[in-house]
Amino acid sequence: MSLVTFKDVVKKYDSTITVNHLTFDIGEGEIFGLLGPNGAGKSTSIHMLSGLLPLSGGEITVGGHSIRKQPLEVKRLIGLVPQELAIYDMLTAWENVSFFAKLYGLRGKLLKERVEESLQFVGLLERAKDKPSTFSGGMKRRLNIACAITHRPKLIIMDEPTVGIDPQSRNHILDSVRELNRLGSAIIYTSHYMEEVDAICSRIGIVDKGKLIACGSKEQLRQQVGQEERIIFEVDQAHQAAAKEMGEHPAVKQIDEQDGQRRLEVTVKDSPSVLQDLLFILQKHGISLRQLTRVEPNLESLFLQLTGRSLRDE
Repeated sequence: MSLVTFKDVVKKYDSTITVNHLTFDIGEGEIFGLLGPNGAGKSTSIHMLSGLLPLSGGEITVGGHSIRKQPLEVKRLIGLVPQELAIYDMLTAWENVSFFAKLYGLRGKLLKERVEESLQFVGLLERAKDKPSTFSGGMKRRLNIACAITHRPKLIIMDEPTVGIDPQSRNHILDSVRELNRLGSAIIYTSHYMEEVDAICSRIGIVDKGKLIACGSKEQLRQQVGQEERIIFEVDQAHQAAAKEMGEHPAVKQIDEQDGQRRLEVTVKDSPSVLQDLLFILQKHGISLRQLTRVEPNLESLFLQLTGRSLRDE
């Protein structure tokens, strides 16, 4: 069942379209990775979903509520962990979480219980009386998460939650995402770290130039773009004619020669016979193979294939 629905969503600034008829949905209990190069429109989409920007066209619903017609009902269902820290240095960790919880109407005993529960969840209960100015970058990120989850939202939006933090804090946050999902929250997760998305997301949407260009599980994305892989041949001698013939094979998209042609990295389209054909070419030219390595496409290579850019491109 869908929790979030984008239907023909448009955002314009004068004559510039930054989000162009975006349509997709996110199911209850799903961890959905939203990816795109800088300027692709994903941050604008998140800002519209969270009520920070008005829509120019289309509709967004959360839990059946329209962001246009029922913005308060939508906001009650959402917890937002923004890329920029949304915490107050003059308040203690406890006071920060309490402040945001009160915005959602929590009071009295329930407020105290939820604040304690949230700080415990992110591993900061022992620092509850300390101010964020004494925290590391990773601890501030975790406090940011605590502020967003105290009201137990159905949907948690995490916009680059691991930017600029140490590996230990990153692992803690990823574990927290999995646990929040296990407890019943759907998650929208954006990141420039493909390994994070690969590790935690059940489905991925890729946005480029304001449009959704692909959406599905990692396996479904591979099927959409066509299976590709790299084959690395390490041979005992250089042979330009063999490399040239391999590059002319119809299933070979690219061939890179390294170490004086003694290492050939070949990018091939899905073809059951291509490896056999390439080995035959080496044999025909009297070249002995020392080592063969096959590298299946990862999320980074799929993204590059779809957008023509790296996710970290400026």
